[in-house]
Amino acid sequence: MMSNENPKKIPVILDTDIGDDIDDTWAVALMLNSPELDVKLIVTDFGNTPGRAKIVAKYLEVCGRTDIPVGIGIKQSDKIVHQAKWADDYDLDKYPGKIYYDGVGAIIDTIMQSEEPVTLIAIGPMPNIAAALERKPAIAKRARFIGMQGSIYKGYGGSEKVCAEYNVKADPKSCRKAFTAPWDITITPLDTCGLVRLTGEKYRKVYESALPGTRALIENYKVWCQAGDPEQYREASSTLFDTAAVYLAISEDLLNIEKLGVRVTDDGFTVIDETAKKIRCATSWKDLAAFEDFLVNRLT
Repeated sequence: MMSNENPKKIPVILDTDIGDDIDDTWAVALMLNSPELDVKLIVTDFGNTPGRAKIVAKYLEVCGRTDIPVGIGIKQSDKIVHQAKWADDYDLDKYPGKIYYDGVGAIIDTIMQSEEPVTLIAIGPMPNIAAALERKPAIAKRARFIGMQGSIYKGYGGSEKVCAEYNVKADPKSCRKAFTAPWDITITPLDTCGLVRLTGEKYRKVYESALPGTRALIENYKVWCQAGDPEQYREASSTLFDTAAVYLAISEDLLNIEKLGVRVTDDGFTVIDETAKKIRCATSWKDLAAFEDFLVNRLT
């Protein structure tokens, strides 16, 4: 993994619901293999946040990146997440790095204590983000927000029918709080993130990689697949929604960005409304194949 010594790195915080859909783990792997990023904190959000934190901590230890603190976000349930089996034997209290049991406070402190603006990447539902904004509104003046949320012109799988995307629908109120805060916002909705999938030789390169972090990624994917098609992990990736958000923290070169007024409805839709706050939406790819190559290169 990359060192953290380059002062020109972009300081980032990741807020993630890792453990349910495997794409969060792909996003963490991409983030750790991106020398442009200085990962200050990873915080687990939504549902069983301590269970999610075990996955993050074990993964960071496998990658040799225990310099990165782990924050436990607001716990809402004891529901077992899909990847829990991979970290069942992991003792969070023995993580060699720092564990913050108040993940929301850790987000606030990391942003407020940073000498330069922090990029906050949110790739799940956002009760932590809403709580942080409520507790310390000033964070919005010291951070930029990048999210994987919404459905603007297209739905899942490139469908022409827009839908209530999961990260929004799971907690529309928190999403609305994040989308209306006075920070610079860029999102990758389903229009772009919903098209990312590795197949054929591109997937094969990742599957066969000997890098410890990539091996652990595939191990997680194998566990995750047990809930559906147990052999899928051998052939192709699932849809890698969250990787597009990490890419946006690094570059926008491969995406078309539109500035749109976006309103979050109570039933989880992200509706274009010119009276709403303008946010930057990655609504189409300039070169999706080039992004796939970028992802494969970083992970291998």
